[in-house]
Amino acid sequence: MGQLVDGVWQNDLERHKDGHYVRATTSFRNWVTADSAGPSGTGGFKAERGRYHLYVSLACPWASRTIILRKLKKLEDVISMSITSWHMGKDGWTFDKSEGSTGDAINGKQKLSEIYVAAEPRYTGRVSVPVLWDKERKTIVNNESSEIIRMLNSAFDAFTDVRTDYYPPTLRAEIDRLNDIVYANINNGVYRAGFAKTQQAYEQAFRNLFDALDEMEEILGKQRYLTGRQITEADWRLFVTLVRFDAVYYGHFKCNWRHIWDYPNLSNYTRDLYQVPGVAETVSIEHIKKHYYMSQLQVNPTGIVPVGPQLDFSAPHDRGRFST
Repeated sequence: MGQLVDGVWQNDLERHKDGHYVRATTSFRNWVTADSAGPSGTGGFKAERGRYHLYVSLACPWASRTIILRKLKKLEDVISMSITSWHMGKDGWTFDKSEGSTGDAINGKQKLSEIYVAAEPRYTGRVSVPVLWDKERKTIVNNESSEIIRMLNSAFDAFTDVRTDYYPPTLRAEIDRLNDIVYANINNGVYRAGFAKTQQAYEQAFRNLFDALDEMEEILGKQRYLTGRQITEADWRLFVTLVRFDAVYYGHFKCNWRHIWDYPNLSNYTRDLYQVPGVAETVSIEHIKKHYYMSQLQVNPTGIVPVGPQLDFSAPHDRGRFST
């Protein structure tokens, strides 16, 4: 895995401690808001139609959060978007159209690392997706997906007629509690298992992952969504891992205690969310499988992409049994 060091791309930098995979923190933490104020970084990024651009990967679960919120809030005509290649090789994320990218129509770059350097010439850190870019100031506003989805949820309400709030004030404490469990043990947990360098680190991540999935299964046996009757950001943050799990994480990352289809509530819940209008359009199993199996050769040296499993997220689900 490479990263930029003083604006120069370097490959094969270690990201482990005592065999445990350690995810680097994001660096750009500014906010777009209606009143130019945010909880981290600096203000001054006013919500405007056509000013901002998303750089995403259809393969990456963190980027998928932002793609889903952009779709659900009907912001496609407000915030433009570029999709990277599914392949992440020695140059990191690229805009290679032969590998599924839309290209970069905004800045005309060939690599995502060039976007980071354009924002900060001596940038040091990971070159990750998603990236929220300001066309006016020609800089990166934010590259932290959890914060970008909050912006998409509310900052651009003046430009859309969708009033659904995925982070409602009355549920914020519970959403935050669930997010902490899901992020550490499920979203990042599959990576901690898959990228572990010791048996002990792998088994610890493995146990934490399936303990958390069991907890989510129990919650969803009592109510339709994680916080009760309405879909919140907590559901979308969990969904992006669940929809990838059986195709990738079960085999590729050795998360093979159970498939998601072995969990009655989680499997039906995943199909329920997938069938929300617009969401299926944001999911590309082709990009997901090609990215993980062909990019992460330290895990899958042959680069062979499995043909299976057979997945049908459009099949009927039973979540309607809960009143909404």
